[in-house]
Amino acid sequence: MFSSYDGLCGIGELAERVGVSVKTVRFYSDSGLLPEASRSAGGHRRYGPDSVERLRMIRSLRTMGLPVSAVRRVLDEGDDAGRAGGALEDAVAGQLRALGSQLRAMRWREAALRSVQECPAAERAGRLRLIGAVAAPPDTAALARFWRAWLPPRMPARSVTAFLERAVPQPPEDPDPGQALAFARLHALVSGPCDGDEPTQPHAHRAAGARASAVLYAGLAEAYDLAATEMRQDRDPHPGEALDGFVDAYASAHAAADTPDFRRELARQLAADPRIDRYWELTAELVSRPAGRPEPTPGSAHDWLVAALEDESRTALTV
Repeated sequence: MFSSYDGLCGIGELAERVGVSVKTVRFYSDSGLLPEASRSAGGHRRYGPDSVERLRMIRSLRTMGLPVSAVRRVLDEGDDAGRAGGALEDAVAGQLRALGSQLRAMRWREAALRSVQECPAAERAGRLRLIGAVAAPPDTAALARFWRAWLPPRMPARSVTAFLERAVPQPPEDPDPGQALAFARLHALVSGPCDGDEPTQPHAHRAAGARASAVLYAGLAEAYDLAATEMRQDRDPHPGEALDGFVDAYASAHAAADTPDFRRELARQLAADPRIDRYWELTAELVSRPAGRPEPTPGSAHDWLVAALEDESRTALTV
């Protein structure tokens, strides 16, 4: 309770009690966040006892970075229900999300700057142009466009989405300079003009057609997962469940039987297919732990399975 005869206080006393400036109190009053109880005969603002706690709440919310509109929603809900509830929870959650995005962007900027700082002086200008072409945090839209152009037209949307989830690597939350550089190079790779006029899509994929390709990619995804397990255990390419699933994916897509002749022809065809090795090398750099073992990618799993198929075909010919 204020000591004045009417139980109200002026703007100066209210500002002093809460520890803010008179200008701040006036701003919140003019914004409608801090209603006045009345005006004196001279036109001066007068505030009631509840204004102290309300102003403290406003200051706390603003200190957390909430915009005036969010502060108003929290205060309005408190006025209606007697306490702040869902509006405050939503506002805090929103600020945490925004702060998380800002921190992630700052971590990417730091990694990018360190990548420039750590390279030889003669390379810094080129490195800066490469790194500077990528937003922080990075956007994978260019990578998705690259693969959408690579996939057969009119392939079912669900199959396209499933493929992109595997083919488009998600940038790490807290990258090191090498990962920032790998993503910049990956972005430049998919954004630049293609070399030559030859298609980059494997022949077996193009020949399958849109719907059969969906069957093919679903089967390959399972085979890649099995191969990745083998690769993490440092096992050399060999026949087994992963290879059988790999071949079955192609056989199912082409309505063919899995025979020794089919496997030999598939090995020959896959060996001659165009490759996107650089994409998968950079992807492995991006998704692997710094200084750790390279994480298998769909590309490296494909190579492991092709090597297993070739080895099996050579062995069959010598028997």
